[in-house]
Amino acid sequence: DNDDEHNDNVLLGVFIGGTIGGIFQSFVMSPIELIKVSQQVVGTSVSKATTSVVSGLLPSSNNSNKSSAWRGLGATLLRDGIPHGVWFVSYEFAKVELTKMRNGSSNNNVMEGDDDSTATATNTAKDEIAIPMLSGAFAATTAWGVGYPFDLIKTRIQAGKSVGIVSTARDIIKESKDGRACYGLYRGFGLKLLRSIPASAIGFLTYETAAKALSSRG
Repeated sequence: DNDDEHNDNVLLGVFIGGTIGGIFQSFVMSPIELIKVSQQVVGTSVSKATTSVVSGLLPSSNNSNKSSAWRGLGATLLRDGIPHGVWFVSYEFAKVELTKMRNGSSNNNVMEGDDDSTATATNTAKDEIAIPMLSGAFAATTAWGVGYPFDLIKTRIQAGKSVGIVSTARDIIKESKDGRACYGLYRGFGLKLLRSIPASAIGFLTYETAAKALSSRG
């Protein structure tokens, strides 16, 4: 029970830390993605889009420029805040559970008299690759499952096609097949996962590998 309580506290801390990090990240990513959307969707040139957004971020800019530079910030906060907490806590949860499964399997092998040290070392090395990658893939799926609708809404708002999070969500649902919310708000979700799952898996594997290498030096 104490171990379960400790794990719950750790997961809560990871979730809160990830959420706070996502919130701070939003203030950096929102203007950058506004530039990207202006280029890709609206067709604005790189220089014009960058100049427009950067000028709106300057203290000397007027109120209209400032508001346009932060267009889509609310949706970005919803996409990057809680979903980032979900991303990190999902990774930690999956890693703990997969490690428990691996340890249980190893203990069973020892009890059955299978103490081949070479095979054990090989399996451990494989697990050190598989566990972070599988956990990272799971984390990306859950995080985007929570945050993807807000990513779609953010893009619409930044492209200037809609104003307001709720009204944009309604427009997307109305445009979807039979007005189904899930169909509309998760349109393109599969393609997003095709990009994010490998990126998340490789990212967490790189993190774990680097952390292990640095800690062994210490």
